[in-house]
Parts: sequence; C-alpha cells; structure tokens
Amino acid sequence: YEFDSYMLNYKYKNQFRLLETDNRLIIPFKVSMRMIISSLDVIHSWTIPSLGIKVDAIPGRINQLNLFSIRPGIYFGQCSEICGMNHSFMPIMLESTSYNIFFDWIKKKI
Repeated sequence: YEFDSYMLNYKYKNQFRLLETDNRLIIPFKVSMRMIISSLDVIHSWTIPSLGIKVDAIPGRINQLNLFSIRPGIYFGQCSEICGMNHSFMPIMLESTSYNIFFDWIKKKI
C-alpha cells in the first residue's frame, strides 16, 4: 500500500495551519506496525517528534520502521531533511485510533 498526502492550504477553516494534510495516516494503537520507507527522488526524513520517530527515506534503498502507539491521538511531524524547494510543505499527520476505525479506513482504501 502506497501513501501520499499533501498540506491543506490556509483556506480550510478549523484546521491546524501548515500541519493538517488532505490524507492522514491512520494506525491502530496497541498494535505493532512495520512500515517500509523509501523515496523516488531525494533523501527525506520522516519524523514525528512526539512519538520519537525519525527514519530516512533514501532513493534506491528500503528502510523499515517498527511503530507501536500506546494511546489514541493525532500526531504531527514533517520532513526533517532539507530536500528541495518544497521541503517546508511536507507535513506528516498520523492518527492513532482503535482497531475498528483503522480497519474501516483500510477497507475504504482498498
């Protein structure tokens, strides 16, 4: 499963400015997850500080991340590697939720 998301512009009301994305990544809490990270163009660094996560996405290389969230919530991060002109517009939004909500999200994506 591939995942892309883009920053919402300032026109959207009641959103976290410069943090909110059009497509959040949803994971179940209290479930061990393994993510495979790579890049097609330049080095990116996928970082969510409040979860203690930082993993590099490098072209031609596959890195993996083991993730285990202990509580539900919404977590924000950004690319922490200066990777080009649009570096400052690469937010990350992760929602840790119940397994049932996660499963419903997966069913909609497939």
